[in-house]
Amino acid sequence: MTLLDLWLSRSIPMCLLLQSLVLMALCFPSASMCPKGCICQRDPHLHGLNVTCSQSRLKEIPPSLPVDTVLLRLDHNQIGAVPDQAFHGLRFLRELNLSYNAVETLGEGAFSGIEATLQVLDLSHNRITSVHKDAFARLKARVIVDDNPWHCDCALQQAIGGMAHNHEAAARVLCRSSELRDQEGRPFLAVDTDLCTLAKRTTDYAMLVTMFGWFTMVISYVVYYVRQNQEDARRHLEYLKSLPSKPKKPDEADDISTVV
Repeated sequence: MTLLDLWLSRSIPMCLLLQSLVLMALCFPSASMCPKGCICQRDPHLHGLNVTCSQSRLKEIPPSLPVDTVLLRLDHNQIGAVPDQAFHGLRFLRELNLSYNAVETLGEGAFSGIEATLQVLDLSHNRITSVHKDAFARLKARVIVDDNPWHCDCALQQAIGGMAHNHEAAARVLCRSSELRDQEGRPFLAVDTDLCTLAKRTTDYAMLVTMFGWFTMVISYVVYYVRQNQEDARRHLEYLKSLPSKPKKPDEADDISTVV
């Protein structure tokens, strides 16, 4: 056997081994890429990762999610907040499941960076009471918001107004509490009052009451000050009147008689 034959006999198995390792790396993500408590599986149809973190007792969104995640399940955890840009960089994300958590509010940038690709967003069965008026403004996804204790106010009305393509989701928003007492427990779309105008009127009324209160305090102080000064002046005058008159000196009496 020549040296060339020997080299080829050893190189071919090595190439096959390297090829196998490359295929494994492509098909199965490494453990270091997958967040703790999650399962990451490659989806051959979507050409990305399905990241499942359901029922993992998570209290926050994992900070290091694989950038090629296409489906992210974070349901049935204890996540209490969605920070701004929490999913920034997941430019292939199509479905996000945050149902059955403890999220209470959503900021303007909660879903920043995934607006263009996201197709389904599940926020049902949380504790969401309020959202920023632009929280859903740029989303094109189907949003599921059932079973949340919504507080129906101006911001929510503006947020729902930006979900024209999500009429079904908007129809499922029930007012647990509201700026209008008679709207509590009713569907949000049944509210035919402009809550933003109502909020402005309420604010203007509060400012008017506050200004009137300050004006009343100033007037009261001025009246008190004037009366107090009058009382002090009256007492001082009475004190002067009560003083004995000063007797005239003999020299002053002689001068007066001489002049006469």
